[in-house]
Amino acid sequence: MTSHGTRTDEEAEDLDVEEALALVKENRGPAGPPHGDHDHATTPAHATHHGDHSHHEAHGAHGAHGPQGPQDAPHKQADSHHRATPWPEARATAERAARTAVRAARRAPLAEPLGAALGLTLASPLTALTDLPSFDTSAMDGWAVAGPGPWTVRDEGVLAGHAEPAPLTDGEAVRIATGARVPLDTTAVLRTEHGRTDGRNRLQATREVVHGQDIRPRGQECRSGDQLLPVGTLVTPAVLGLAAAAGYDSVTAVPRPRVDVLVLGDELLTEGRPHDGLIRDALGPMLPPWLRALGAEVRAVRRIGDDAEALHRAVTASDADLVITTGGTAAGPVDHVHPVLSRVGAELLVDGVKVRPGHPMLLARLKDDQHLVGLPGNPLAAVSGLLTLAEPLLRTLAARPAPEPYTLPLRDAVHGHPYDTRLVPVVLRGDGAVPLHYNGPAMLRGIAAADALAVVPPGGARPGQEAELLDLPWATGGIGVCFT
Repeated sequence: MTSHGTRTDEEAEDLDVEEALALVKENRGPAGPPHGDHDHATTPAHATHHGDHSHHEAHGAHGAHGPQGPQDAPHKQADSHHRATPWPEARATAERAARTAVRAARRAPLAEPLGAALGLTLASPLTALTDLPSFDTSAMDGWAVAGPGPWTVRDEGVLAGHAEPAPLTDGEAVRIATGARVPLDTTAVLRTEHGRTDGRNRLQATREVVHGQDIRPRGQECRSGDQLLPVGTLVTPAVLGLAAAAGYDSVTAVPRPRVDVLVLGDELLTEGRPHDGLIRDALGPMLPPWLRALGAEVRAVRRIGDDAEALHRAVTASDADLVITTGGTAAGPVDHVHPVLSRVGAELLVDGVKVRPGHPMLLARLKDDQHLVGLPGNPLAAVSGLLTLAEPLLRTLAARPAPEPYTLPLRDAVHGHPYDTRLVPVVLRGDGAVPLHYNGPAMLRGIAAADALAVVPPGGARPGQEAELLDLPWATGGIGVCFT
C-alpha cells in the first residue's frame, strides 16, 4: 500500500470515496469548488520562478542541461525555500485538485467487462443477481444418501452441470461429484473416504453421518438482492470471481484517469548504449507501467525533445485528465515547462516541493478538469515526483480507497536534508526497513531493488527510528502488480 503524508484539517478535508463516486454517478457537480480548494501555497504561472529551479536535481541523468552539485546542497536563495511546498501539503494539494476535477469532469461511470475491470473502483454496489449457490450442491466427492445406512447404491452417478437427478428414497445412495445438484430428499453427503462398498453394491459409513453434512444449501452465501460489496470497493481478482459467480458479465465502475506522457530532452536515446554525450531515456520505459499500476490509462508516450513549440502543441492538444512531463522544470535556457504553462494560462498549484530528491517537481491546473504534473528529469527524482503528486491525484480521480499510513523502524541511520523531507529506497526485512545505497537523484539502482520508500524528516533519522513508508506497487502483492 502506498501511504500518504499526514494532513491537518486546515490543509485538506478528508477524501470521502463515496462522495467522489456520487459526484461521478450523478453526472453533476456543485456550483463551485469547496472552500480551500484554490488556496494554493505557491505562485501563479506567470510569476518569476525561484532560484531553486536551477538546483542540480533538474539536471543530470535525464534531461541534463547543466552541472550537478552535491546531493544535499542547501538552497541558493532563502526566499526560494520559503516558496516551495512542504511534502505532506503537496500531496494534500494533489488530492484537493483531483476532487475539484472530479466535480468538473462530470464523467459518468462505465460498464466494464470483467476481463478489463481489474483495478477499477465500483461505482455501484455489487448486488446478488441470484441465490448463491442457486441450488443445493454437494460440497465433496462421495455419495448422496437418504435415511439411515446401509444404502443401496444406484448404478448411475450425479455430475456437476447436469440436469436435476431423480429423488432418493430412504436406504438409497448415489455417487455424486463436488458441485453437483443434490437429489431431492437427500439426508447428507458421505465423503468418499468415509464410506466403503461391498460386492453387493451396498454402502457402509465408516463414521457417523450427520444430517445435512457436506451439503451447501441454496442461498448459503447470499440471497438474490443481497448487497455483496459496497460502492468504493477496489476490483481485485477475488472481486472479479465473486462478480462472475453472482452472474455478472460487467461491473459499473469509475473510469480510469487518462494520462499522456511527454518525454523532454534532446540528449535522450531510445536504444543502444549511451555515447557522445547522449544518454538512454529511463523514464519513457518506466513511467507507463508505473502509471498503470496506479490505476491510470496511459494513452500516449510522446518524445518532444527540447522544443518549446512542440511542447506547447502537445499540451494544448491533449484532452487527458493528466499530462505528465519529464525534465524541463528548471529555469535554464531549454527548460520550457514553466514558460509553456504561463503561455496557456495554467494555474500553478505546487511549484517546487520541500523533498529530496525531486525538489523541482510541479503541479499545474490546465483546465478545471485537467492537470499537469512536471517531473524532474533525474530518474529517482522523477519517482519522487510521481509518488508525491501523481499518485494522490490519480488515486483520487480513480476513487481508489486511500491506504492507511504505516511505519517501521529503520535499521540504519539515514542522513537528512537540513530543511526538506527525504525519500530513501528501503528493503523490508522482518519488522524493520533497511535503507539502500545508490539513492542519489540520478540513480535507479536503489529503487530497482527496493520494496518501499522511507519518508525521512528534515535532519535525518537515527537507527531504530520509526519512518513512514510508501510501498511500491509491485512490492505490495496487491492490485498494483497489475501493469496492463
